[in-house]
Amino acid sequence: MNVLLLGSGGREHALAWALSASPLLTKLFCAPGNAGIADVAQCIPIDPTNQDSIIQFCRDERIQLVVIGPEAPLVAGLGDALGAAGIRYFGPTKSAARLEGSKGFTKDLCRTAGIPTAAYGRFMDPQAAKTYLAAQSLPIVVKADGLAAGKGVIIATTREEAEAAVDACLSGAFGSAGAEVVIEEFLEGEEASFFALCDGVHALPLVSAQDHKRVGDGDTGPNTGGMGAYSPAPIITPEMSDRVMREIIEPTIKEMAARGTPFKGVLFAGLMITSSGPKLIEYNVRFGDPETQVLMMRLKSDLLAALIATTDGVLSNFDLRWSDDAALTVVMAANGYPGTPQKGTEIKGLELAQATPNVEIFHAGTRRDGARLIADGGRVLNVTGRGKTIAEARDAAYAAIAKIDWPGGFYRKDIGWRALQRNET
Repeated sequence: MNVLLLGSGGREHALAWALSASPLLTKLFCAPGNAGIADVAQCIPIDPTNQDSIIQFCRDERIQLVVIGPEAPLVAGLGDALGAAGIRYFGPTKSAARLEGSKGFTKDLCRTAGIPTAAYGRFMDPQAAKTYLAAQSLPIVVKADGLAAGKGVIIATTREEAEAAVDACLSGAFGSAGAEVVIEEFLEGEEASFFALCDGVHALPLVSAQDHKRVGDGDTGPNTGGMGAYSPAPIITPEMSDRVMREIIEPTIKEMAARGTPFKGVLFAGLMITSSGPKLIEYNVRFGDPETQVLMMRLKSDLLAALIATTDGVLSNFDLRWSDDAALTVVMAANGYPGTPQKGTEIKGLELAQATPNVEIFHAGTRRDGARLIADGGRVLNVTGRGKTIAEARDAAYAAIAKIDWPGGFYRKDIGWRALQRNET
C-alpha cells in the first residue's frame, strides 16, 4: 500500500524508518520530510497543515493511509477532512484531539472520569487567576491552555513569578494558546512517558520510556522539547503499567467514547509517578519526540500493521512484540537552542558515526546543500543506541557522537542518569 507520513522531525524519521521495513508497504511518501527521511521515503514539499494540498496528493498518488505525525494538523481537524474525503488516516478527529489542544478540557475530563491528576483552576480573567493563586501553595504551575510548541508551561517558585506567568499568557505571549490559563498544583515525583494505541474502544500499551526535558546536564536550565530519552523506564514496572492503564488510559477512552468523540490514534500520557501512584500531567495525541526514536528501536512487530489495526478498530485482536534490549537516544541541538538556534552550520562525520554498531541516527532538523549536510532546526540529530542494558545503549550512542564533527551543536552528556542511578540497567 502507498503511505503518506506527515512531519519533518526526528519522530517522523523514526516512524519512516520503521514503516519502510513493513512488507505491507508499496511506497512511502513524507511531507515535507528532511535530509534523513529522504533515505527511506520520497519527500514532497507540502505543508502538513495544508489540508487541500494533502487531500489532492492522496488522490493523485492513491494513498491508502495517512500517518499524521505532529499535533497541529490534528488539532486543526486534518483527520476530519481526510475522513470526509474517504481517505484512511491514523490519528484522532479534531474533537478527540482536544485532549492535547486544550489543557483545560483534559483537566475537566479527568475530574468527570475520576482520573488522578493535579488540582487546578481555569481562568480567562487575570484578576480571578491571581485571587486563586493567592490561596495556593508554592511552587505552582501556570499553563497556556492551547498548543504553544512546548513553551507555554511555567513552574513558578514565587507569587510574583506566578502572577507574571498569568499576565504573560493572558496578554498574548503565547498567541491564541494563552487565551485561557490553567493553574495547577505542583506534583512531586518522577516523570515518565506512557503510550497506548487506541481504536476508540480498546487500548494497547506500548513499552515505557522516559525523556530529559531540561537543556543542561543534571536536568538544569530551561525546558526543551526533549534532549534525550531511553526505554524501558525502570519506574514503570509491570504493576505500575497496569495501574496507568486501569486508572488513567482506560477511563479516558471510555469517557471519550461516551461523549460521542471516540479517540483513535496514539495516546501519549505525560505522567508523574508520585508516592501515592501515577497522576496525569497532560495528554498528547501523537507519538512523543524523542521517545518515538527509542520505541521504534525496540519494536519487533510491523508498525504499519499496528497503525492499520488501530485505524480499523481491531486492536482487541492485535498484539505487539518488543525486543528485550534497551534503547537510548541523545539529541544533538544547534547552539542557541532552546532560544534562537543557529541554523546553516555544516555537520560532518555522519557516515562514520552511522557505521557504529547498534546505532541509528534519526534526523530532526537537517537539509542537504549539495553533498553537505546542514543544520536546519533547533533539535537537529537523534543519535540512538541499542544494547542489552541502558548502560550499553548509552555507550553505543555516545561512541557514535564522538565521531560527529559539528562545532555548531551541543548535547547533554548524562542521558539516562536516572535509570543508571537506580542500577536497573
